[in-house]
Amino acid sequence: MDGPLLAPAAANRRSGATQDGRGCLLLDGGLASELERAGHDLNDPLWSARVLLEDPAAVEGVHRAFLEAGADCITTATYQATFQGLAARGLTADEAERLLLRAVELAVRARDRFCAESARPHRPLVAASIGPYGAYLADGSEYRGDYGLGRAGLADFHRRRWEVLARSGADVLLCETLPALEEA
Repeated sequence: MDGPLLAPAAANRRSGATQDGRGCLLLDGGLASELERAGHDLNDPLWSARVLLEDPAAVEGVHRAFLEAGADCITTATYQATFQGLAARGLTADEAERLLLRAVELAVRARDRFCAESARPHRPLVAASIGPYGAYLADGSEYRGDYGLGRAGLADFHRRRWEVLARSGADVLLCETLPALEEA
């Protein structure tokens, strides 16, 4: 392997989240699980990104709840929000880009409002979630990595979403559930 598929983003920077001496970050819990618990149907190829389209205030509310529960890092509802998946839902590329940016804005706003109202000694992080190619396929291959797509195809698949989220204002990019080294 010749290095990562895509260059690390300038947006990936360390915040003061671990400067309290704990040496660890408490990541939020299952965003999708909490959205389902609140009555949202996520039986959809877009998963939690469906709620991003239909009820963004609910997504922001879950972010806030995780912060109130002590999370040091909240994760955007973009795991399954791909340009390809959103196009299949009828969104243009520009609309898909705006939705990705909106997901980060919701998390940042929840974090900033929380910080303005709390005495927490550090500012929690916002992680822009990037799911694997298999999440787009929605066939369980995100756990196996048997996509039948080479390195170049994977890079092409991820590139635009990566670029948008890298400039979104998120503190870090969080690549989740990458089952194959080739995709990492």
